[in-house]
Amino acid sequence: MSISTQPEQHSVAPAARVAAAALKGRASLAGSRLRKHADYQRVYAEGRKHRSASMSWFLAPQAEASVPRVGLTVGKVLGPAHERNRIKRRLREVLRRHVGQLPVGCDLILHPHRTVLALEFTKLDTEIVRILQQANAEQARANSSQPPRSGKAKPVR
Repeated sequence: MSISTQPEQHSVAPAARVAAAALKGRASLAGSRLRKHADYQRVYAEGRKHRSASMSWFLAPQAEASVPRVGLTVGKVLGPAHERNRIKRRLREVLRRHVGQLPVGCDLILHPHRTVLALEFTKLDTEIVRILQQANAEQARANSSQPPRSGKAKPVR
């Protein structure tokens, strides 16, 4: 029987692993992904739809502030499975490179059009960066337009 002195790999929270990987230069989307159907439905219901040249995107504030999350929806209308998978792989790679630019306190869903498949990778990268900048700007506007909350509610007269 041998006892290992190394700490367990699973003892670190997913958000901390994402931050540590980003510091090492290998960012990952693992802790920043939308996973539940209910989360997608909430973003579609509460969020605003935006359009860019080759995709639509939805942005909604999170119910409780946590790590910014991103989701991808690639419908069957975009082609056979191997083409849809290629679109998702390309989008995940670009997002992995820019995971630090995701808008804090928000959930973002990207819904690409078929043109993403033929788009040059550098142009796709540029468009994703532009979408992330617009999402951050919208989040900043939403935060500045909301009055700060105080502990006491003022009575209405």
